[in-house]
Amino acid sequence: MLASQQAMRDKYLCSDVQIRGHYPHYIWPQWASKGIKVVMHDDDAQILKNGQADFLAISYYMTNIVDANPPEQDENALFSASRLNPHLPASDWGWQIDPKGLRYALSELYERYELPIFVVENGLGAVDIPDQTGAINDDYRIDYLSQHIEALEEAISLDGVDVMGYTSWGCIDCVSFTTGEYRKRYGFIYVDRHDDGSGDFSRSRKKSFDWYKQVIANNGLTG
Repeated sequence: MLASQQAMRDKYLCSDVQIRGHYPHYIWPQWASKGIKVVMHDDDAQILKNGQADFLAISYYMTNIVDANPPEQDENALFSASRLNPHLPASDWGWQIDPKGLRYALSELYERYELPIFVVENGLGAVDIPDQTGAINDDYRIDYLSQHIEALEEAISLDGVDVMGYTSWGCIDCVSFTTGEYRKRYGFIYVDRHDDGSGDFSRSRKKSFDWYKQVIANNGLTG
């Protein structure tokens, strides 16, 4: 629990400053132990306070676990000091799929900051292969998004979280920021372009396109 708490402080630092308007108590001893001395001018504290955010925007794709006594770096881990959770499935790129984690995250963040939350990114990077007719039946993406949207609804209705909006990543296939490749696709719209340079950039709707269109029309209902 202590290892988890300490790891989360690294995640919370920027939002703690931006939302609370001051440096959190836990960062000062950390900086001191590293020989970091922060020079504050007379009006710096007021500048931070004046710049407090009105809402919190987050990206959510997965959860991570940490080890209080970590072994050597896990080569399969996506982030330093994080570990793979053996109880969760994973995407084609090893990003673990944890829709319940979205509810946990929203509840904890709202309890911490008591400000509206906007989920600005959530999606599944996958290998999408057209069938013989050219259609892409990405039921795996529909399943991923429906579970996460349902978890979001639970955070709103059961936990009282003020969620001001939700947008998926992303609407159209593009070069993946994390891997720099076309093969990792997130979109509802398929783009005929490949890592070897082939493809004419033509676009076609995946099965998830019409499904998500209905989700929007029904204000989040996934059934």
